[in-house]
Amino acid sequence: MREPSITRRLTLALAGALAGFWLLAAGLGVIVMQDEFAEIFDSALQETAERLLILVADDVERGDAAGSNARLENVVPASGEEYLTYQLRNDRGDVLLRSHDAPAAPFDAPLKQGFWRSATHEFYTAVTHGDDGLYLQVADALANRHEALIEGAMALFLPVLLLVPASIALVWFIVRRTLAPIDELRQAISSKDGGNLAVIAREGMPRELLPIVRSVNLLLTRLKSALEAEREFTANSAHELRTPIAGALAQTQVLIDELPAGAKKTRARQVEASLVKLSHLAEKLLQLARAEAGLGAADAPVDLARVLELVVLDFQRDPQAAGRLRLHRADGATLRHPASEDGFAIALRNLVENALVHGADEAPVDVFLDRDGAVRIVNEGPLLADWELEMIRKRFGRGRTTAKGSGLGISIAERLLAQMNARLELASPPAGRTGGLEARIVFARAG
Repeated sequence: MREPSITRRLTLALAGALAGFWLLAAGLGVIVMQDEFAEIFDSALQETAERLLILVADDVERGDAAGSNARLENVVPASGEEYLTYQLRNDRGDVLLRSHDAPAAPFDAPLKQGFWRSATHEFYTAVTHGDDGLYLQVADALANRHEALIEGAMALFLPVLLLVPASIALVWFIVRRTLAPIDELRQAISSKDGGNLAVIAREGMPRELLPIVRSVNLLLTRLKSALEAEREFTANSAHELRTPIAGALAQTQVLIDELPAGAKKTRARQVEASLVKLSHLAEKLLQLARAEAGLGAADAPVDLARVLELVVLDFQRDPQAAGRLRLHRADGATLRHPASEDGFAIALRNLVENALVHGADEAPVDVFLDRDGAVRIVNEGPLLADWELEMIRKRFGRGRTTAKGSGLGISIAERLLAQMNARLELASPPAGRTGGLEARIVFARAG
């Protein structure tokens, strides 16, 4: 279902109203024009009849009927269409004289001075006041009047039909320009996230949007304070816990060495395992706090391929990962991007550690640096469903795995990579395999 749009709604409403007003104005113009045309045609009809009657009556008075008929027979009929036709009739109704397009039979109009309308014509009868009693009837075809009205209406409506699309385009342009501040405010709000909670500038904002800007800025200020308090608490807690946890772990390990084999030594080892897990969690919380503080962002491009090699080398020196981690660098592959070296190293360590811990036992983990600059970490293991891929992106999301871990590694990596203008893609199984997980780091192209 299409989402409602203020721009579309305003454009349609204003354009429809404007088009309606144009059509209404044209319709009223046609009505007024019809009345004016009727007055003009009637006036012309009456004036023609009265002027023509004087000429015809004078001609009849100066000659006899035979002479008049002779002169009438010698008249060459006019060519072309005759818009006005006339008949000269006596008081008995006989036609004494007529125009070449007039019928031979008398008009239906009564012998009475004034206007008279039939189904097809408008008549005007002019009367002489002498003893002869002559009547000149001039007829105007209503079809001619209708044709003139239609042509006049077309002359009004055709420009309207051209103006309506132009009006719609103009309305759309004006609405877009008018609503531009709303779109700018929407973009400013949508750009806010955990790393960008700066207040929205009020300069240049329309007065109608200022209450919204004030409310959003107040919300951003409160949210920023809450997030800063959360980050500070997380960082301080993790930092303060590292020293006592390390001390307790050292004391526990000394105690394990001093205790003889038995139930007490077994319990001491369980305490050691819990302290190691707690130390690992504190380290992850400290990394999360640094990630939330924007550790990954940087302006200057750095050689991340060197960081990648150092991280892999560091893991290869670890006895627990020795022999399992393999680096594959394509010929000519480089990776130079504006990013924090520490942030990229933390993100990469979390992804490699996740692949080692949750992959199949003793199975190799491959790290690829492709020619397009993408970094892929691929392990072997069980197939993950789509819902599991979404879950492990969340904080403390672990899916169905029973391996040790905090559930924060992928979340920390994704947060740091986003600050480097990179994205993390997860796929299970990797291409060409039946199981396992592929974590792919893709940096946005410059420009």
